[in-house]
Amino acid sequence: MAQLSARNDAELAAFLRQGRAPNGMPAFALGNPEMSDLVAYLRSLASPIPRNGVAGVVTKTVETTDGQTLSGQVLNEGMSELQLRTDDKRVRLLRKSGDRYRVVTSQADWPTYHGDPSGNRYTKLTQIGKSNVARLAPRWIFPIPNVAQVENTPLVVEGIMYVSSANECWALDAGSGRQIWHYQRPRTKGLAGNAAIGFNRGVAQGGDRLFLVTDNAHLLGINRFNGELLWETEMADWHLNYNGTSAPVAIGNLVISGIAGGDEGARGFVAAFDQATGKEAWRFWTVPKPGEPGSETWQGKGIEHPSGATWMTGTYDPQLDTVYWPVGNPGDDFYGDERAGDNLYSDSILALDTKTGKLKWYFQFTPHDVHDWDAEEPPVLVDTNWQGQPRKLLLQANRNGFFYVLDRASGQLLLATPFLKKLNWASGIGGDGRPILNQLPEQPDGSVYVCPGFQGGTNWFSTSFNPTTGLYYFQALERCNIFTKKHSEWQAGRGYMGGTARPAPGETFQKSLRAINIQTGRIAWDLPQATGAVTASAGLLSTATGLVFFGENGGSFMAADAATGRPLWEFLANQVWRASPMTYVFDNKQHIAIAAGQSIMAFALPD
Repeated sequence: MAQLSARNDAELAAFLRQGRAPNGMPAFALGNPEMSDLVAYLRSLASPIPRNGVAGVVTKTVETTDGQTLSGQVLNEGMSELQLRTDDKRVRLLRKSGDRYRVVTSQADWPTYHGDPSGNRYTKLTQIGKSNVARLAPRWIFPIPNVAQVENTPLVVEGIMYVSSANECWALDAGSGRQIWHYQRPRTKGLAGNAAIGFNRGVAQGGDRLFLVTDNAHLLGINRFNGELLWETEMADWHLNYNGTSAPVAIGNLVISGIAGGDEGARGFVAAFDQATGKEAWRFWTVPKPGEPGSETWQGKGIEHPSGATWMTGTYDPQLDTVYWPVGNPGDDFYGDERAGDNLYSDSILALDTKTGKLKWYFQFTPHDVHDWDAEEPPVLVDTNWQGQPRKLLLQANRNGFFYVLDRASGQLLLATPFLKKLNWASGIGGDGRPILNQLPEQPDGSVYVCPGFQGGTNWFSTSFNPTTGLYYFQALERCNIFTKKHSEWQAGRGYMGGTARPAPGETFQKSLRAINIQTGRIAWDLPQATGAVTASAGLLSTATGLVFFGENGGSFMAADAATGRPLWEFLANQVWRASPMTYVFDNKQHIAIAAGQSIMAFALPD
């Protein structure tokens, strides 16, 4: 019904004549009399009550405080606010001011998954600082229906917030959380992998379009003002265990996306598509085919279903015109007997030419991984001094328990140091970037006690570097597992783990917020968190005012002093965090937002 109300009769007739083949809607080649009858009939179906509670399409003309007259369709409204699609097909957000309305928008956006193409969740906004953060309070809540857990980071562009879950996207008024439009398509039945649970971590935005990856590995282009599907492209066949969970990246006229399905043996890739049409521009496969360069690092039939998925969002350097994309573990996860060798390019960072997708360089963190230690942790790009000289750096706290500093222009390793107390698989990283392996004892049943466990010393949630403190912040997990390998055959619709990883009897885990000095690799401070039944997947955000916002393992959303780690603010949400925070300024007020359980929560200082 929203698609009917968003068009006049001529636009609706053109839409019907064109059809939407990707959605199964045929084109209707009708003459004018027949088409007029069909349009009239469809209009008659548009009488059900929309969200604003008024039958049919509601239009409104209002006077603004700056002397404008605005007319258009009412998308939603409350006692003191109005969301209006004006005649130019754009959305205006309004606030009641006497008998007129005040136009409002965002003064600082959050336009990408990490807020900045560099992947660094560091904000220069200054309204919220150490002196007033204790007054931070909930501003609004938007519950996302029919989801088990939200791992989404919202975007904010020109006052509109965009939130997603599997095959769904909502546009919200970023100042109130009130819904503007909602796009939805049915979930895919028979999927394997995380997408079957309903995970979707976000959308990308380019111009007037949004880009959403579906659970069955399709990429959608959507009109960001009305939620209309513009095009659809199949990235991969979901019957081969491909699925989609991550937010893509919009760069220039391209939208770039990875793929999920690594724990099911899907061969990974990074691909770029034209924003206007969805046509594929280039594709880089993360594992070579037999006979191609790099295939010699796969000895055995494991290369047939190699994994190396690309299930998290990459980062971008516009000066080098390079995309940096993290690659997942090889498959099957815990059984490496049929894939002897380093297994390129699994567990690597890829530096790809944005226009062509050609490989510039790679760095592999964990050759021949048998512990599920993928490299999907955020590759953060920073320009700062290194040993007294300006340098372009890439920072990553890796799942294998080591913190790395790379020169992102060349891929040269500059620093690698452990950040865990419990780390037994390697004694260090050599000058060639390869781990110096320890020989771990194998038990009679073939199991091995390894630290960190399969969840890693950290994981996919956001990290941040603060140029003022010189510290890099991340969530660390001190936990070991007992790994047991088991041969398995790949099957469509099934997992491909190749064994198990279970907690060590009698051991607990410790989640900590840590700050590391990037020049030395030393831990500057450590903030231990509550130990519950499960470990939260909570990212963080650092600020120019000296704060670090993070989701605490005991269920609180917190802010700590970026210099010392001292807690300064706490809001108990009683949720197991599965997302990372973001910030924006709407109507001249800074907001901090995060997905909490099944809802998006926005916080701000009192008026």
